[in-house]
This record gives sequence, C-alpha cells and structure tokens, in this order.
Amino acid sequence: MLTISWTYLLYYLPLIVAISLVFGATRHEDMKLILKHAFHTARWITGFMAIVFAAMLIMDWMV
Repeated sequence: MLTISWTYLLYYLPLIVAISLVFGATRHEDMKLILKHAFHTARWITGFMAIVFAAMLIMDWMV
C-alpha cells in the first residue's frame, strides 16, 4: 500500500499558484485577465491531478 506524508500536499499550493500565474501572464497583459486565466488553469490542473489520483487509488485497491 502506498504511504505518503500529507505534508507533500503543501508543495502543491505554491507550485500551482506559480505555474498558473506564469502561464496566464504569457497569454495576457491585463492583470484581470491574467488572474482569470490563472484561476481556470489552476482549476484544470487540480481536476486532472484529482482524476489521476483517483485512478491510482482504485488500482491500489485492486491489488
């Protein structure tokens, strides 16, 4: 069974904020648009990571 400390999730927050803001800033110059794009990017990445986590959790239960 996979055992990982929950403290690793603390790395997620600054990482997702940095990635989303940089990605938004490369697309737009207006701060309002950058923040809007960063929010959508963060939501998309979080959803993708949740799907991968769920798939791995299901595979772990099957073994």
